[in-house]
Amino acid sequence: MGLAGHWALDALRSSRRIGAFTLIALGTLVTKFGASPRVIRPRAQEEIVRAGVNVLPIVCFLGMALGVVIVGQTVLLLVQVGQTKLMGPLLVTVVVRELAPLTAAMVVLARVGTAAVTELGTARAVGEVEALEALGIDPIHYLVVPKLIGFTVSIVCLTVYMILSALVAGYVVAFFRGLSMEPLEFFQVVADALSWVDFPLLALKTLVFGVLTSMIICYHGLADPLRLEDLGRATTRTVARTLIASLLVDALFLPVYLLL
Repeated sequence: MGLAGHWALDALRSSRRIGAFTLIALGTLVTKFGASPRVIRPRAQEEIVRAGVNVLPIVCFLGMALGVVIVGQTVLLLVQVGQTKLMGPLLVTVVVRELAPLTAAMVVLARVGTAAVTELGTARAVGEVEALEALGIDPIHYLVVPKLIGFTVSIVCLTVYMILSALVAGYVVAFFRGLSMEPLEFFQVVADALSWVDFPLLALKTLVFGVLTSMIICYHGLADPLRLEDLGRATTRTVARTLIASLLVDALFLPVYLLL
């Protein structure tokens, strides 16, 4: 069996294990939803602050950069060639459906995810997980569920902020370079290009990105036995597998968008 075959088998085994880990975590979230609220809720709030509030300035900056580079240039080009009717559908497709959700997930992964892998891997390596089990505390409920909630909520909210930042920055750039549209007219064009299906699909995509990102991070930090010297390799695997999985999930939504 060649290198490609070994890679495919390893990917299949990892996908199966991460899938099983995800089912366990989601089952724990459902069955113990109201358990230990004084402990779990503050931990979930801390994760939202860590992965959402603290990352918001970076996301807004990237959203504005995305607006300046892509939205503003696209709008001006369409105006120059007299195809303003394509402005709304193009911005919805590029920004709302594709770039904003994926970029928000990747920012959370890069900014918080790598640190979370190291944190969980260290807890596993030094025996903190076994200590929790000895005290009768479910490690999945205590360590994984807050990250699942925090990362998912953060990615959903950050996607909205990125979309708004990109559209506002893009309009400002296009306006100062000669766009004759008023702000309300510009946003009305974008709103008219949105289908009602875009809203549940965007919510579903960001939720999947949040669950996927948090579960791959927690799996590589907790599920695999680690030594301290293995944390670097675990972090690298986490980033690579999360990126690949996110791109695959994004591709699964394409046939649905093509039918709209």
